[in-house]
Amino acid sequence: MTENIIKEDTLFDYKCPNCGGKVEFDPELQKLKCPYCDSVFEIDDLKTYDELLGRDAEDNIEWENNGNYWSEGDDEGVSVYICNSCGGEIVTDQTTAASSCPYCGNPVVMAGNLAGDLRPDYVLPFKISKEEAKAALTAHVSNKKLLPKLFRDQNHIDEIKGLYVPFWLFDADSTAEARWHCTTVRSWTDSKYSYTETSHYSVFRRAKMAFGNIPVDGSSQIANDLMESIEPFDFSEAVDFRTAYLSGYLADRYDVTEEECVSRASERLKATSLDELGRTVSGYSSMTTEAVNVTESTGKAKYVLYPVWFLNTNWNGERYHFAVNGQTGKLVGNLPVDKKLAWMWFFIYLFGSFAVTFAIALLLGKLLGGM
Repeated sequence: MTENIIKEDTLFDYKCPNCGGKVEFDPELQKLKCPYCDSVFEIDDLKTYDELLGRDAEDNIEWENNGNYWSEGDDEGVSVYICNSCGGEIVTDQTTAASSCPYCGNPVVMAGNLAGDLRPDYVLPFKISKEEAKAALTAHVSNKKLLPKLFRDQNHIDEIKGLYVPFWLFDADSTAEARWHCTTVRSWTDSKYSYTETSHYSVFRRAKMAFGNIPVDGSSQIANDLMESIEPFDFSEAVDFRTAYLSGYLADRYDVTEEECVSRASERLKATSLDELGRTVSGYSSMTTEAVNVTESTGKAKYVLYPVWFLNTNWNGERYHFAVNGQTGKLVGNLPVDKKLAWMWFFIYLFGSFAVTFAIALLLGKLLGGM
């Protein structure tokens, strides 16, 4: 058994100077608002907090927690903070940059996880509110024909949280080359035969391209394909980082470094380069990629926090997860399928196709018979 050492770092919380209530960022106003007295504050009014983050991090002070013991290894990857409002302990993993006190609900920012090299360059503030995220899920569910009726009728959200997800944005110049095997097909008939002529071509394209803000998710806890599915984010609306934008939301700091994300950025650059070159090839019956070569020069990446709403619901013993782009409202997620309904639609489609084919054949038979 080892003594549990609480590593107490600086906690920032935003309180209303008028009533002392917790102040949160309001997506509609794009300002800080107190939900108790409705006072509204500009982001820059609280920039003193952010200036403190720019300073070099102080040495950690370790406090011995007499009488409380954890088993060896239990506290690995765990940070413990003391709430400035109620004195309660806030236990998080070491990637958490913003959270709330589980006892009093006070929103807090973990300053140590946003200092020095961990400080984001930019933040894209939430524009979609919690209510709008819920409405997006309702609209998404209502349009799915194969969804079980009970899921649609009884669906309720078990959990919804707004999270700032860390991203690395890469700028790069590239020279891309690609070669395709293409064909054209020409058919004709004469009084005796039908002919088909297939011509084969080797098509080559080469271009220089400039890419800006190639996004790569900097959190190992969130799947890359999930984040890519709710893109794009419009970086032109990003602002210089201020901790005030995090108040009332969760936030993670990156745990996948810039260097570790370069390979993913290169994959996305290569795929996009091939797509762009392919758009210049037209007029062929078929295209088969034979070779792709991309040479890139990557500039320094930017570190930015992007807004995402995560919604979870539980139905029929299964968990269903959804993600909503906190800027555009785009939603993705997994849904159950009513198998009986799916088979019914399949047979309706099959019967409908058969009926149309039969009707056409019958009509042609009558026409030919009357000639």
